[in-house]
Amino acid sequence: MENKKHANLPDGSESPLNAAVSTRDRSIVQMATEAVKHKQCKLAFQPVVQANAPNGVAFYEGFIRVLDETGRVIPAREFMPQLENTPIGRDLDCVALEFGLRTLVRNPEIRLSINMSARSIGYSRWSATLDRFLKRDAALGERLILEISESSAMQVPELVIDFMDRLQDRGIAFALDDFGASNFCFRHFREFLFDAAKIDGQFVRGISNNPDNQTLVRALIAVAREFEILITAESVETQDDAAFLTSSGVDCLQGYLFGAPSVAAPWKQESVSKTGS
Repeated sequence: MENKKHANLPDGSESPLNAAVSTRDRSIVQMATEAVKHKQCKLAFQPVVQANAPNGVAFYEGFIRVLDETGRVIPAREFMPQLENTPIGRDLDCVALEFGLRTLVRNPEIRLSINMSARSIGYSRWSATLDRFLKRDAALGERLILEISESSAMQVPELVIDFMDRLQDRGIAFALDDFGASNFCFRHFREFLFDAAKIDGQFVRGISNNPDNQTLVRALIAVAREFEILITAESVETQDDAAFLTSSGVDCLQGYLFGAPSVAAPWKQESVSKTGS
């Protein structure tokens, strides 16, 4: 049923709500465009920890953030939905990749995952950024994980498969993001070269008290195991959820239980904490 509140007025003019939404979206796009143009962006890092002993940090995920005109850090959820299929969205992928690679150069002790989408495959600026850094240090690829969402991968599966095949020799790992959230065809696991899969957070939050999600997550883990894919569960917020996921065979855990995304490098804080203990 059509939502009448969102419809235009009988005279064809835009309703106040639609006008407000359009204005907000234009403002968000403009803000992100200016941020990319002036490189007013940052990465926020969140730890991904081993589910089993010694429970150390396996790698960090880098989330792109933009700064508004006041210098306030804006999370990706506030702007990425409006930008996903725009040229500025591809430019944000480029900025995230460049910042991620610079982070790896400065911190040889860490591994880092960076989100990208199929829209960046074949984008010359994105490819040139990756090539430039790997020519300086080919070993960087062995510490880089590229995360591609299910929905993005399935838009152009043949393109993504070819892309992964071409980069395999450079040591880069690939992770399927939002695993279980869309109509990913399991037969594609035989064709894709995913090293890891990240179970979508909607199935993870509160899983210790949700039998339906428990069944679904166990099934996702079984599928991934069949293809020897490492499994991460995101959005882990309680010890009970972490315990269930660990006992079910998840390899890594990510979520606020282990640390929120932070623009301050968490590995440096962890180093200080260990030194002081």
